[in-house]
Amino acid sequence: MKKKIYGRIARLYDLLDLPFEHFRYKPLRQELFDAVTAGFGNIPARTLLDAGVGTGRNFIYYPAGAKVIAIDLSPAMLARATQRKKNLSIDVDLHEMSVLNLGFANDHFDGIVSTFMFCVLDSDLQLPALKELCRVCRPDGTIYILEYAISQNPLRRWIMKLWAPWVRFAYGAEFDRNTEQYLDAAGLELIDKKFLHKDIIKLLLARPKLPAA
Repeated sequence: MKKKIYGRIARLYDLLDLPFEHFRYKPLRQELFDAVTAGFGNIPARTLLDAGVGTGRNFIYYPAGAKVIAIDLSPAMLARATQRKKNLSIDVDLHEMSVLNLGFANDHFDGIVSTFMFCVLDSDLQLPALKELCRVCRPDGTIYILEYAISQNPLRRWIMKLWAPWVRFAYGAEFDRNTEQYLDAAGLELIDKKFLHKDIIKLLLARPKLPAA
């Protein structure tokens, strides 16, 4: 179903998203990847997974020297990402792959980023997706999840509910996935949470839980 949605919208995706990208998302991506870069420190050749890469909007923010693999379920979106990769000469390996079945070994990545992917995943897929990310994340690695949340401000909440049917139709996404609630069951520990844009876009930082002593 989501493949069909993004197959339909891929050609127009960047255009439809342009106002949000320009006025809202750019500084949020920068802040997210500043955190990734700081977490990587000065150690070269760190491995990073971009889960749900879409058309490649994250490309220009990747940490220098990192070995980046990016995945997406939609071949149409990956085609756009491939073109952006060529235009920008970005060093990233792109793969058509489901986050529910990652073709990587356990403990493979130092860092994993997900920008709005969990907004697209249905509620029953949140936990298995997080379990897969936990599996491929190294014990000392970090998972960075950027996602929407329903505002507690009455006016903003009303506006978001007004937009919800269009967002659901065009992107197959929801504002209220609340991915945080599944972290513990997925074997992950929430180490930080903060809102980056009002009270509607938040960044979650999670790590694999340490085994019980």
